[in-house]
Amino acid sequence: MNGNIDAGLTIKLNQASLSRLPSNVRVPKYDRSQIANGIVHIGVGGFHRSHQAFYLDEYFHQHPGSEWGICGVGLLDIDFDRRMRDALLSQDCLYTLVERSKEGDRARIIGAITRYLFAPNNRQAVIEAMATPECRIVTLTTTESGYYYIEGSGEFDANHPTIQHDLQHPDEPIGTYGYLTAALEKRRKNGLAPFTILSCDNLQGNGNMVRKMLTTFAEMREPNLASWIAQNVAFPNCMVDRITPLTTPAEIEMVAEQFGIDDAFPCVAEPYIQWVIEDTFCAGRPNWESVGVQMTNNVHPYEMMKIRLLNASHMLIGYLGSLAGYTYVYEVMADPLLRQAVANLMDEITPTLQPVPGIDLDDYKKTLIERFSNPKIRDQLPRLCLNGSAKIPKFVLGSLRDKLQLGGAIDYLSLTIAAWFRYLNGYDDQNRPISIDDPLADILTQKARSGKTDPAPLLSMVEIFGDLIQSPRFVETVAHQLSSLYQFGAKETLIRTSQLQ
Repeated sequence: MNGNIDAGLTIKLNQASLSRLPSNVRVPKYDRSQIANGIVHIGVGGFHRSHQAFYLDEYFHQHPGSEWGICGVGLLDIDFDRRMRDALLSQDCLYTLVERSKEGDRARIIGAITRYLFAPNNRQAVIEAMATPECRIVTLTTTESGYYYIEGSGEFDANHPTIQHDLQHPDEPIGTYGYLTAALEKRRKNGLAPFTILSCDNLQGNGNMVRKMLTTFAEMREPNLASWIAQNVAFPNCMVDRITPLTTPAEIEMVAEQFGIDDAFPCVAEPYIQWVIEDTFCAGRPNWESVGVQMTNNVHPYEMMKIRLLNASHMLIGYLGSLAGYTYVYEVMADPLLRQAVANLMDEITPTLQPVPGIDLDDYKKTLIERFSNPKIRDQLPRLCLNGSAKIPKFVLGSLRDKLQLGGAIDYLSLTIAAWFRYLNGYDDQNRPISIDDPLADILTQKARSGKTDPAPLLSMVEIFGDLIQSPRFVETVAHQLSSLYQFGAKETLIRTSQLQ
């Protein structure tokens, strides 16, 4: 039952309909009713469903009756979380994951999420789910901006309205730290050991980051609780990788047509997947090694490699590709000029990396180029471009600082910054409007438009760039690239940059 299927013949996805799905769709062979929610996950989106939930679905096929099922949490009262709630609750928390490549599409139903809570509807239920003895790990995918971290100083953003609300209303939190501290305080009072907190976001040292931010928040709320957290809670670092585009109506239609499944919120991803976790847990963990997760005592080289090569390349692809008028990543990679620019950026970054056990960096970079070029993964550039004020410091500036110290070229790193500044002006090279999706959009666009070819107004934002404006070489290189982007456009600028090499 493959090829095009009449929409009227589709089967609504839920637990009862699993046995009626086509034979080319892999379904859970384990008894989901026998799985306890040992994991609470905050931030159920596409990535969590293609990555952590995928690994656990694999795990339950090997270890039925497991204690490591996922209770998903939608934290925000926004359209995306409401749509996810409605889809999962109508489908017994099941969804279709389609791995897409040139070789073909493979579909499977993921059953690892067995419960879903929408926090704005019942905040106490979320706190209870984490405070119950069966919860032993809380995982997070809240995006880079969900950590309330001031880039320029590395300090906790205590004045953020969400943080202030949660300090003043500890029993009615709206932010991640408010929920975590409320649940941990309950466990402490009830004499229960704490859970491990495992960040799965693209942040270097993500576990260290959560530890610092959460204990700072807890200190402001209740110093004794902060001490207990610091002494007892484990915060492993981890590196996650799988390109997962946003689900659009086209994916919903594809799942219906190709696989005969009526799924309100399917998930698509590339075949490639990687997860490297620091083996530091305070309340047990699944035997993740049995399904290909790499457990290590040092995640740093892996996350540095991934964030600096993959995520920085995504920044260049997103901003330059948008200026050049492209919509999808694979379109950008089909343009020889842009494809070469991505390879040149990676080569510029490579000297800043540490040796990575078991990985040949040249092979890794070639694999990245292939992954970005996958025409079946319709990853849209706006997804890469959103929240640049949070992403650029984490994905690009570390390499820049290291290159300035090491010496050597910074042309493509600077071009990435310049492309972002040019993008913030709100128009592409054909003068078509670009929508800027960033918490700091108002101030960024105002500075981009007032500065035009002068990067100083944006580079002087210490909360993003710290003291980088004090490097004349960096400022001059960005200014040169920015002037070129305004005068000649993205493609001609790439030709001129390549001639510098």
